[in-house]
Amino acid sequence: MSRKAGLVLTALTLLLVVAFALSIRVGSVTLDLRAVMTALAGRGDAATGSIIRELRLPRAVAAGLVGAALAVSGATFQALLRNALAEPYVLGVSGGAALGAVAAIVLGGLTASPTSISAAAFVGAIASIALVLRVAAGVGPTLDTRVLLLAGVVVGAFANAGIFLILSIADVAAFRSATGWMMGSLSGSTWTGAATLAAYLVPTLVLLLSLARPLNALAIGEDTAAYLGVSVERTKWLAFGAASMLAAAAVAAAGIIGFVGLIVPHAVRLAWGSDHRLLLPASALLGATFVLVTDTAARTVVAPTELPLGAVTAIVGVPLFVALLRRRRP
Repeated sequence: MSRKAGLVLTALTLLLVVAFALSIRVGSVTLDLRAVMTALAGRGDAATGSIIRELRLPRAVAAGLVGAALAVSGATFQALLRNALAEPYVLGVSGGAALGAVAAIVLGGLTASPTSISAAAFVGAIASIALVLRVAAGVGPTLDTRVLLLAGVVVGAFANAGIFLILSIADVAAFRSATGWMMGSLSGSTWTGAATLAAYLVPTLVLLLSLARPLNALAIGEDTAAYLGVSVERTKWLAFGAASMLAAAAVAAAGIIGFVGLIVPHAVRLAWGSDHRLLLPASALLGATFVLVTDTAARTVVAPTELPLGAVTAIVGVPLFVALLRRRRP
């Protein structure tokens, strides 16, 4: 890794640490740094310790992991599809996850727990990915990205139709719960959920980092990548599967959170280039920071009421994306 890349990653890591500390300190009750450190050490007031260790800390960890997963997934899809508008939900992941979660909420009624809802969302997301990849694989011997995009659109439309049908028979409480989930939230974060998300993120990120050079070649073109000795089909299958798994795990943990996987890779690429050896880890760090900051805002702007995280990321993301587009203008 070059000295420049090391400096960039160090700076982004420090920014993430600041955002993480702010997320733990700020909330409906703002705590000073000494109280936070005392609580983390297991001493001090029991109520403060419970707020820090059982509520804010697992939520902050989950927010960072979700942001990193979505940003890395988005960066990977943009390279594979050579499409600046590609994002983590391009293969119908969000529609499948939402269908699974809504079915669990409405059909499960009072027996639906956060764990069962997350599990149903994950199953729905994986089923959508499997269906899209199966359709694409059945069209020809190679994994055609155009067919993938079309299959993702069709599967997403089918999932949305299923969601509308289920919501049409839902009672008021189930309807509100389902729509609340689809707007995204980290309010139910636990250590178990954060650990599960980390179990998906860490090995998948390592796999994608090992594919950084092939992704650099694929971003130019498949013919060029093959000429340079890249195993194009193997790389596409591994990268599509890994990026989709990251998106599925993130949606299952926090609902549908938009713009993270779209604007974060753009910002990194604009600032430091398109080399995936830097782009992927930098996107992970900046994505984690972005979701931590927006989640903190969602909890505090109108406290004690909590805003939907997906709405906050969109409100922040739209002007940022417009600013990035204006910077790219010749």
